[in-house]
Amino acid sequence: MKQKIFIADDHPLFLKGLKGFLEENNFDVIGEAPNGELALKFIQEIEPHLAILDLDMPGLSGLEVAKMCHEKEIQTKIILLTFHKESYIYQQAKSLNISGYMTKDFDLEELLDCIDLVSKNETYLNEKILPENLSGKLNDKPVNLTPTEIKIIRYIADGLTTKDISGILFIAERTVDKHRSNIIKKLDLDKKHNSLLLWAQKNKEIIY
Repeated sequence: MKQKIFIADDHPLFLKGLKGFLEENNFDVIGEAPNGELALKFIQEIEPHLAILDLDMPGLSGLEVAKMCHEKEIQTKIILLTFHKESYIYQQAKSLNISGYMTKDFDLEELLDCIDLVSKNETYLNEKILPENLSGKLNDKPVNLTPTEIKIIRYIADGLTTKDISGILFIAERTVDKHRSNIIKKLDLDKKHNSLLLWAQKNKEIIY
């Protein structure tokens, strides 16, 4: 029995190519949509085995569609496709029991591997999302962090921005940035963009 798959993406050429590839590999593409609202409507009515959704779509994002399906306990397994490699977005997807999360620069064979694992009730995470070359190691506990720095790194792990943290702690944004710089120095992280965010995401279990 062919596995029934629904696909949604706001780029017509990508959607057409994805449909053709899936059908060539013996999958039954039973529907497609150019935006999140139509995708949600179809999934709610049909409940296909699997839905492959673009994360960034007009109306509702793939993540918002997944959230609503999760709240309504719809059993359709969802794979998100995206250009975003930030781990905090993956953490949001993980909290919604997303079955697969892949960047759009995937190899076609990789998508088949992802579908195969998802069909076996396993999850698939594209290895490009969580870089391994961070200076902070998984088992290293943060040392010499002040109580405020610990609060800030927890907020960062939850995906909050400098502006968000500033509002919560009632301190200036430049003060938050100063704390971030101090944390990066204490953890001996690279100074490149998002290094602290990625470290915090990978090490949540030792900062809470």
